[in-house]
Amino acid sequence: MRLKSLSRIILAFVLAVALPSMSRTNALLQMDPLAEQKAGTEDGPRARLQRDMAKKANQARQADLKRDTDKLRKLATELKESVDKTNAGTLSLDILKKAEEIEKLARSVKDEMKGS
Repeated sequence: MRLKSLSRIILAFVLAVALPSMSRTNALLQMDPLAEQKAGTEDGPRARLQRDMAKKANQARQADLKRDTDKLRKLATELKESVDKTNAGTLSLDILKKAEEIEKLARSVKDEMKGS
């Protein structure tokens, strides 16, 4: 019983951290029309290069976040399956390691979304 509640808590944490933040990240990547107009008024290859570098960095960050959240979802599913297979009195070392890995990855994703 305790293992099932632990897996539910971890799954809820993963979903609460990963899903809303992904939509916020997508919104941050979209520039508003005024920002595009302002960027268009800057002259020179340096400004263009800076915009291109920022855009590529945002795309790479988004790809990393997507990869990590997919991994989080996979690990949470594996944890749930492992917990479902155990008995009420059994606590597997594999389950604890998987839970710690999920927690570590979730913190990493959260920090990345904050821009740290």
